[in-house]
Amino acid sequence: MGLFGAVWAAAAGAAAATPAAGAAVAKPAAATEPAFNWATIPWAQYAVNWGVALLIVVVGMWLARQLSQWLHRALTRARVEITLTNFLRNVMYALLLVLVFVSALSQIGVPPTSLIAVLGAAGLAVGLALKDSLSNIAAGVMLIVLRPMRDGDHVLIAGQEGVVDEIRIFQTRIRSFDERMITLPNSTITTAPIVNYSTLPNRRLEVTVGVGYQDDLKKAQQLLLQIAKDNPNILESPAPFVQVTNLGESTVDLMLFAYATNGNFGAAKSTTLEQIRNQLLENGLNIPYPQRDLHVYHHDADGKPIADLLLNGVTDDGDLNKGPSLAR
Repeated sequence: MGLFGAVWAAAAGAAAATPAAGAAVAKPAAATEPAFNWATIPWAQYAVNWGVALLIVVVGMWLARQLSQWLHRALTRARVEITLTNFLRNVMYALLLVLVFVSALSQIGVPPTSLIAVLGAAGLAVGLALKDSLSNIAAGVMLIVLRPMRDGDHVLIAGQEGVVDEIRIFQTRIRSFDERMITLPNSTITTAPIVNYSTLPNRRLEVTVGVGYQDDLKKAQQLLLQIAKDNPNILESPAPFVQVTNLGESTVDLMLFAYATNGNFGAAKSTTLEQIRNQLLENGLNIPYPQRDLHVYHHDADGKPIADLLLNGVTDDGDLNKGPSLAR
């Protein structure tokens, strides 16, 4: 064929390989995706996990309750204070519940680290929002652990006096002697002085008595000591004593120091005051009251009698005996 025949044959082959205009070009078949099949979901595994999680919650809550009650009984047998016993029981129960729910959530696929992170963030937010309440909780823990007072103690806190009714985690209740229930935040209690009259068995009674300057001090002191010795509510030991405490404007002040038990303190004070008043009058000792001496000069700066000025008054021109005083 020669060179021309070879070129013609190559062109014909290329034309045969090129598709005609408008002809559809065949595309490669796409890979088909498998249809969704409910049967492929591991229902059995999910059911087992949820069942185990539910079992963990039920059994865990029961165990938490039993363990907290066991702790309460053990502390009660050990004669631990009831307030501290209840607090430790509640703390143990709360911690066990947190452990139970974390275990149950991890069983159904919740990562424990993520759960702890969420709880930490939530705890931080709650802590910032409830910082005052948290300070009361911290103060309540300090009161329960350090125990500066107990239920039934006679206390004086922040100007409030009464008997401790109950120490709670947020607040403390005090029953006053006039039958009022006073509630104090624990943070206030820990920052204020606490006067506990029940810590020691005895309490000192201090009674101030004023006698006149003309009276016999030795006689007054012996009389006060005898009153204390004759009072059945006053303790013999420590022995009562009397001291001179002040030289006032109209009295010499004596103070009687005596001791009584906490239960008899009120009766001891009342009977002692009553006997002091009666015995002083019976023995001729004065009970002075505050008094002042008024000194009146006989003449004013002009030589006029002060008595006339007071009795007759002064007129506008300053003359005496011309009518009532016209004070300006």
